[in-house]
Amino acid sequence: MHNSIVLASQSPRRKQLLEWAEIPFEIIVKETDEQYPDGLEVEQIPVFIARNKALEVQKFFSAQIAGRPILAADTVVVLNNEIIGKPTSVEHAIDTIGRLANTKHEVITGVVILFKEKEYSFFNKTEVWFHPLTKEQIEFYVHKYKPFDKAGAYAIQEWIGVTGIKQINGDFYNVMGLPISRVVQQLALLK
Repeated sequence: MHNSIVLASQSPRRKQLLEWAEIPFEIIVKETDEQYPDGLEVEQIPVFIARNKALEVQKFFSAQIAGRPILAADTVVVLNNEIIGKPTSVEHAIDTIGRLANTKHEVITGVVILFKEKEYSFFNKTEVWFHPLTKEQIEFYVHKYKPFDKAGAYAIQEWIGVTGIKQINGDFYNVMGLPISRVVQQLALLK
């Protein structure tokens, strides 16, 4: 394992997961365009965005990085093959969670690690089923937790996840934003 990695993300959840895994890291981020080209498979979209995040950090902060691995990730929520982004308003958040209620969606996190001029990339997919949710439950969650920085307008570790999720198939931490055990395994293999 490396002494320290560079996390190219401001996500508090990714920071928390690296802390839980006891991986030393420094956060270095560069604002990155999250657009992607048409025609990409849905699973490749978060990998494409994560790659751009890592490359921007590598390009602009090469002196500070000094040979350390750069870890970047991006998470998307997919419902019926449509990417559900971050909500832009209270109404948008309420509508988004309403669409996810009583159905299955997928959470896909793309991960890119740059190290010694090599790229290691993968995606991880988790299926999530919500119980039926009332309008009052959805409005309570949105007004109290303000999930405007979250893909799909929710966080699995908050109230809506604890009370509203019926089942998941896959990595719980992937839904939080980083399939941490797979990241740990990949970092251990870097040479």
